[in-house]
Amino acid sequence: MAATYDFPSDLLAGQEELHRVRAELIALLKRLPWSVEPLDGFTDDAGWRRVERTASPGWSTEEQDQVEALRAREHELAVFVTCHHHWTDVAVGNRSDARSALKHSGGTSPSPTGVTGTQESPGPPGTR
Repeated sequence: MAATYDFPSDLLAGQEELHRVRAELIALLKRLPWSVEPLDGFTDDAGWRRVERTASPGWSTEEQDQVEALRAREHELAVFVTCHHHWTDVAVGNRSDARSALKHSGGTSPSPTGVTGTQESPGPPGTR
């Protein structure tokens, strides 16, 4: 039987927000032109496959600021989740499985007893 982990609510909230921020960043990057700076289009037939890009108008200052803010928030949340004090309570050999379980938890904390015995920290950065 697979192990279940009882994650603190702030860790679950941080992981959930990290998923949301990453999805928002990916969606934004897919909408933006391929180049941050305005560049002419090009075609390259010399490689192992043909590469072709249309001209890029570049990103506006607002778009650059939005990407920068999302990347900064993503980094802050990734540090919060990976450095959370909860991981010191998990046996070293189980940390990889526990981390994977957190990533796929969907915002719920499975607990065989229904009781959490883990001390919680104040919450993910930026939500205090």
